Amino acid sequence: MTDQLHDVMTRAARIRLMIFDVDGVLTDGSLHFGADGELIKTFNVLDGQGIRLLQQSGVATAIISARQSPLVQRRASDLGITHVFQGSHDKRASFEQLLQQTGLSPDQCGFIGDDVIDLPILLRAGFAASVPNGHAEVRQRVHYVTTAPGGTGAVRELCDLILRAQGNYEAALAPYLS
Repeated sequence: MTDQLHDVMTRAARIRLMIFDVDGVLTDGSLHFGADGELIKTFNVLDGQGIRLLQQSGVATAIISARQSPLVQRRASDLGITHVFQGSHDKRASFEQLLQQTGLSPDQCGFIGDDVIDLPILLRAGFAASVPNGHAEVRQRVHYVTTAPGGTGAVRELCDLILRAQGNYEAALAPYLS
């Protein structure tokens, strides 16, 4: 195992709360508008299952997004994500509020984001991740960059990595293998 991979796995093993950005991470970052101006977002089912497996293993989940969308609230509700911060243009303030609500330290938190607005959390979280289609300034400052792009399994990849780092991957899959 390389030193870099060892560092990533050590950081991921400490995670008690994983926080997700939405546009560009849980989605591919595209904004689709219908004829009546309604916003349409596409979420990946693999990502959703990864989030559920992470929660079942005892890792709490949260969303911090600069956009406000009823679609995000619906997806969060479907996935059982109770900590949802939308319209958060000061993501640092939302992160601090989340730390107070959970009683966790930044070292126990992971965050995956894709643009410079995410840097205040990425630079503070114990485990910072991005996607390959994220902004270059972000990718060079995180601990891990997924292989899958945002909205196409990047979150699932990250969830699987955390489960493996915490020794919970096989147990998470066990109900589906019997």
